[in-house]
Amino acid sequence: MAGALPLDPVTFEVLKNSFITSVDQMGEQVLRTCYSFVIYNRDFSSALHDANGECAAQGNQDIAVHVGTLHFTCKDVMRHFEGDMHEGDVFAINDPYAGGTHFSDVRLIRPIFADGKIIAFSQSNGHWSDVGGSVPGSFDVAAREMFREGLRITPVRLFDKNGLRKDVAHLIASNTRDPASIIGDIQAQAEATAVCEREILRLVGKYGRDTVETGLAAVQDYVERSARQRIAALPDGEWETVDFIDRDPAGGEGMIPIRIKMTIKGDRAIYDFTGSHPTIGSIYNSAFGATFSAVAAGMKTFFPDLPLNSGFYRCFEIIAPEGSIVDAKWPIAVTGFLMPFEKIMNSIYEMWSKLMPERALACAFNLEYLLTGGLDARSSDKPIFMFYDWLPGGWGGRNGKDGSNVTTACFGTGLMSQPVEGQERANPILTTECEILKDSPGPGKWRGGAGVVKTSRMLQAEKTVISYICDRERAIVWGIEGGLPSMPHGLTLKRAGSTAEERLGSIFSDVPIGEGDTFSRPTAGGGGFGDPLERDPNLVIEDIKDDYVSVERAAKDYGVVVHTIDAELCNYEVDKVATEALRAKIRSERVANVRLDPELVAQRYRSGAIDALDAIRKHAVILDWGTGALLPESTRQFREVFERRSVATWKAG
Repeated sequence: MAGALPLDPVTFEVLKNSFITSVDQMGEQVLRTCYSFVIYNRDFSSALHDANGECAAQGNQDIAVHVGTLHFTCKDVMRHFEGDMHEGDVFAINDPYAGGTHFSDVRLIRPIFADGKIIAFSQSNGHWSDVGGSVPGSFDVAAREMFREGLRITPVRLFDKNGLRKDVAHLIASNTRDPASIIGDIQAQAEATAVCEREILRLVGKYGRDTVETGLAAVQDYVERSARQRIAALPDGEWETVDFIDRDPAGGEGMIPIRIKMTIKGDRAIYDFTGSHPTIGSIYNSAFGATFSAVAAGMKTFFPDLPLNSGFYRCFEIIAPEGSIVDAKWPIAVTGFLMPFEKIMNSIYEMWSKLMPERALACAFNLEYLLTGGLDARSSDKPIFMFYDWLPGGWGGRNGKDGSNVTTACFGTGLMSQPVEGQERANPILTTECEILKDSPGPGKWRGGAGVVKTSRMLQAEKTVISYICDRERAIVWGIEGGLPSMPHGLTLKRAGSTAEERLGSIFSDVPIGEGDTFSRPTAGGGGFGDPLERDPNLVIEDIKDDYVSVERAAKDYGVVVHTIDAELCNYEVDKVATEALRAKIRSERVANVRLDPELVAQRYRSGAIDALDAIRKHAVILDWGTGALLPESTRQFREVFERRSVATWKAG
């Protein structure tokens, strides 16, 4: 870390912001020229690196999941082609075992030369909707090894001195289900790296090569210096927490723990994952690069004003046991890395909320991916279609403010919610419902944000299968400081001509689906912050008016008794006397309810006496939400953290 600023303040600020702008311009280029609908909805990111491969600038809307990995893949390309890079070359890589995320995130990297010398690299990363593998969309939850996940691209020269190597490009594209879009995205991403190159060379022309190189180092030193000063001002200490993946599909019942101990020591943070579960028999494993990115993104949330570059990465250290779910090695399957990724981010939110209570926030909903692919029978030539969808949901309640409603996941807030009109033009799928989901917010003094529910129907299609990649069906989105959880994720399927719905849950692949079949899935709200019995009844009334909370759950979760005067006119009234009595009753009984015999709770659920929200919020019991069978080990684990996050801060009745 440099001790003094090597540039005058004006030049430093100009270069700092110019570097970020050059990356933003890469994003605009991709957005306007990409072929994939997925990339168009901002599942991409970009970066500018110095000559050593260190990240010097990220864009303002680059998604969190990518940003902490791009310097790793840049360095891997540099190692493979050391001494063999030329002006106009562009290299491709998507290798998660070399610091990437998963095979769908394909990075194109261009060395930037000035006066015959490499001074920087530009990188464009886009999520391709399919990279081959055993199922459409390349998310096979049953995969234990990478060989069913799709094409692994180790560093390869894709453009040679500005000329596309068509043989390599077509080899890559031909191993996917949508080769035409892949070729288009290759061109779009390559041109994006050229946009950044032109901007950096413009700066070289204005300020000189040495000044630009100095600036690339100085912006990293600035971020490191600023972050270290802020960390040093915090108290030294240790904080620990645990979050869970729902299950190991290849193992027995019980959630999969990810344990983190954070140590603040001087001007540095250390994150120790010792005790986290070994890799599991599905794609829900994370290689080290994705784990590193999760830590960077989670911690960066508490330093929102600082630019993000490798200077920030110098301020923390990660201890990740090899072979664990947070440090998977080749050839362990890792396409579903985003499930441990978001558990890590939310765990870091929880620990930093203790350090910076003014920025505290509860758990956010979990990103989910729906992938449906087959032959589009609306056209006579029946082309392959790929419907790749994700939904927004609720973020956790905050200290003094409700959580954000219907927001893209912490995985990447730069993502856009896909417009259903565009989806319907590209795919034989009709959206019949997409709306805010009542009672999805986790109750709290400050409630979580609301999630959504989306229902779709298959139109004319053949040989179609559906896959769903999600979590938090059992490790329910949790509250803190006495707040309550949200609700379970999971998809239901209703076959054409049937009156019954089939619950498929939150993790499955390659399920056949036909014309007229309807599928529906919710996203959870955020967890609650603070005791819901302390929420202002007038705020509960407003939530009822906004359809965030039902009158019934206002009583159950908040102890607020509401009389409906005229629902059409949103006219409701709080019964203050009844509310005081109900809150006193709930306060006196709720600890015993959380510790009630779980099997008795399961029986009540199966009989219809209680619903899933009662089982979760009142009794902290986890069931198979389709059959009502008790999941005893998952319940034990869920109750353990529920006691710590919620019960421990409740006032006695």
